Amino acid sequence: MDAGVEHALTAEELAAGEALFARPWQFLKSVPALEFLPEADRPEIAFAGRSNVGKSTLINALVGQRGLARASNTPGRTQELNYFETAGVSAYVVDMPGYGFARAPKAAVERWTKLVKDYLRGRSVLLRVFLLIDARHGPKPPDLQVMKLMDEAAVSYQAVLTKTDKIKPTELALVLQATQAELARHAAAFPEVLATSSETGGGIELLQAEIARLLASRLSAA
Repeated sequence: MDAGVEHALTAEELAAGEALFARPWQFLKSVPALEFLPEADRPEIAFAGRSNVGKSTLINALVGQRGLARASNTPGRTQELNYFETAGVSAYVVDMPGYGFARAPKAAVERWTKLVKDYLRGRSVLLRVFLLIDARHGPKPPDLQVMKLMDEAAVSYQAVLTKTDKIKPTELALVLQATQAELARHAAAFPEVLATSSETGGGIELLQAEIARLLASRLSAA
């Protein structure tokens, strides 16, 4: 189990996370513009991050389905808001277009960057954004810009380090420390950082449990 969270999850919380993502999740729709968003009738959990940070790969690891979200080594493959759902759970998981560098025409990059910003500013049912950060690099200027945007929009977000298997444990500890220090400067940031590896599965159960806890809390309060 990777380091990163400050509290120990209970066996019940871990089991709830495992059960939630053992369900058969499926692709619902791609949203190229806000007018095509699904009805705002249930909570949404979104994944954001720089291009090629591993969002699609992490979602696939989360649900245990290799081909659910389309992953690519080419930055900028995800260019729309991709919605996923599962029967019996009134919630959506959203794979957002990557920001920052992408091998795509400038106009296309500008279009989906605007889509991301508009979505973050105005989606009332957005429960939390999991902000993916490459563990090999830590927070970069584009990440800080998105953090500022979410602070201003009062959107709750939590950092998730990806690709932790690519660095040594001592290096990971330093990146975790630096990331937590940066988050402490942001009003809307959740203070605990999750460290994950889609390759080894490290930390995936913690992310599953955190999402299940969030959804259970929202749905029970509804």
